[in-house]
Amino acid sequence: MRPVRSSVLCRLLPAPFSLALRSLVLVLLCITPRCQAVQAENVTVMEGGTAQISCRLQNYDGSIVVIQNPRRQTLFFNGTRALKDDRFQMVLFTPRLVRITLTNVSVMDEGGYFCQLYTDATHHQVATLSVLVPPETPTVEVKQEAVEGGEVELTCVSPRSKPAATLRWMRNGREIPGVVSQQENAKTFSVSSTIQIPVERKDNGAALSCEAFHPALGGQKRLRHYRLDVYFAPTVRIVPPSGILREGDSLSLTCSVTGNPLPRNIQWSKINDTLPERAEISGPTFQISRLSQSHNGTYLCQAQNDYGRAADHYTLLVYDNVSLTTTVPPTPTTQLITSHPSTPTLLTPSFAPDMKDPGAVVETHSAVPFAVIGGVLALLVFTVICVLIVTIWCSVRQKGSYLTHEASGLDEHGEVQEAFLNGNDASQGKKEYLL
Repeated sequence: MRPVRSSVLCRLLPAPFSLALRSLVLVLLCITPRCQAVQAENVTVMEGGTAQISCRLQNYDGSIVVIQNPRRQTLFFNGTRALKDDRFQMVLFTPRLVRITLTNVSVMDEGGYFCQLYTDATHHQVATLSVLVPPETPTVEVKQEAVEGGEVELTCVSPRSKPAATLRWMRNGREIPGVVSQQENAKTFSVSSTIQIPVERKDNGAALSCEAFHPALGGQKRLRHYRLDVYFAPTVRIVPPSGILREGDSLSLTCSVTGNPLPRNIQWSKINDTLPERAEISGPTFQISRLSQSHNGTYLCQAQNDYGRAADHYTLLVYDNVSLTTTVPPTPTTQLITSHPSTPTLLTPSFAPDMKDPGAVVETHSAVPFAVIGGVLALLVFTVICVLIVTIWCSVRQKGSYLTHEASGLDEHGEVQEAFLNGNDASQGKKEYLL
């Protein structure tokens, strides 16, 4: 017994049968080995790539197979090209599988491609082609320049992607929240993220980055680095020379200037006077050869840019070129010092000219400690005071002994006088009695 074709049975069904019942009968009939069917697979491809659209056939008996694009234009009719578009190629046509390729895919090719099998009843399936458009490296737009003490507005833009890319601002490993907006344009999306941050002078050159994420990047990201360009007024500092300047010496001053933008013109001047004739100016450097006291005064360095100006001054004082001599002690002493743990060295006081003033003779530092000299002087003073105290004490004691002897002599003279007046012998003035 031959199997009944599904198309014949479908025509035999009574007209009043509902559509659902007819569909159910068709499904049951298609379970038989002779039932023909077609299946399609969805495809996702990146823009510019190649898409493979496949139609799988079941129990194909040589019926007509037609493939149409989303606009229902026939691309192939039983393996024969019907549309003149060389990007479409038939690569496989078998009783089980029909496959075509589409090269250089664009977002305009996106949509449903129809696989149709014409038998007694038409069967078709739709293969949906999805096109991904990965974002390019985003760009950074600055709405207004960053000035010290103000705010800067930065916008990260990804002009084209599908689906919409995800943008994120980062600074020092931390995310900066931004205001995100997106706009659709011909099946693609333009995305932007805007941030506003306060800026100071220290923020000049700070590194920020804008990151773009997208499914087509496979976990990777597009990265755009940006460095803040903060404008600020200049600062000026004059680097002074070291040591004392005397007549005949040379003066060299350097004006250290910072600022953004960096001032191009640096001005030197002398307060309440004109610059000396021998003054030489070369950018930030100011020089005067063979100084004299007529060069004394206050010199000024000034710098200016579009955001302010600054200045610094230096007061020049030139001394007379007079030789000075230091009195040398009559008896130089020596001191034993150790320049190495095992090697003692004797140092003697010496005299050398001052390198800053060739005309002056200055004693170099001696190795004799001033504390020892002070101790010896204190000991001498203490000894003198002790000698004075002992001398005074002995003098006072001697004078007291003299007065005592003098008083004793007066007593004896009184007794003799009294005995004379009484008519008695002085020798008998004292008697002893024995009981």
